[in-house]
Amino acid sequence: MRTLFILIIAVFFTSCHGINKILKNPDPEFKLRNAEQFYAKKKYLFAQQLYEDVIPFFKGRAEFEDIGYKYAYCAYYQQDYLSAESLFKSYLENFPNSPRSEEVDYMRAYTYFKQSPKAPLDQTNTLKTIGMMQSFITIHPNSDKVKEANGIIEICRTKLEEKDFASAQLYFNLGQFRAAGVAFASLLNDFPESEKADEYKMMVIKASYQFATLSVEEKKQERFEQVIIECNDFIDRFPDSKWMKEIEQYNNLSQNNIKILNNEQIKTPS
Repeated sequence: MRTLFILIIAVFFTSCHGINKILKNPDPEFKLRNAEQFYAKKKYLFAQQLYEDVIPFFKGRAEFEDIGYKYAYCAYYQQDYLSAESLFKSYLENFPNSPRSEEVDYMRAYTYFKQSPKAPLDQTNTLKTIGMMQSFITIHPNSDKVKEANGIIEICRTKLEEKDFASAQLYFNLGQFRAAGVAFASLLNDFPESEKADEYKMMVIKASYQFATLSVEEKKQERFEQVIIECNDFIDRFPDSKWMKEIEQYNNLSQNNIKILNNEQIKTPS
């Protein structure tokens, strides 16, 4: 094991020494040939260093487009997606009419997807992915990548839905029922075609009922009436839902609470 470790270290330092020697060579053509060899061998760090070094020399020449293309991919293959996005963008700005522009446009959007974190975390890059992929589909409607782009958009939307659901459920678990009702209603509006749409609507009703129950007396009736409105809307929209029995219970409970409140109001003056 020790021998293997020493061998790996020796190879690493030998490689570093080799790349430094190439970088010190004054001939940019020589550096470019070596960059191409490193790129072909998937040694992207060394290729990247050499491409970066020769870019000023080849700018404006025929080789510049290919260098820019491979330089961007060097960052991508090293999982430096932030730099890759910037380099893909620069390539598109420099070569908008290139035969590779469609591929690079897709890859630029894809770098945002690669930076999209798990659902509980900040979803800025997820939103950017959706926007970039939608833009790609609009610009390249006949691309072979359209199906893949739509699939990625769906993955991102599912992730956003999971995050919003977790936030709404947290409000409910903390007893913040008004906020929970608003959050679940927003979730339903944003994802009306979701498989969980009826569950989101049920949670709106559940949260609204709890909010009405905990309200001050003078506010209870109008809030129980709102629960009934939500229940009727649920019945119209989701007639075959597995939550139907629970919705009917909330409907009946709300009606009973209104009857009790009216009886109390009638008796109070006497």
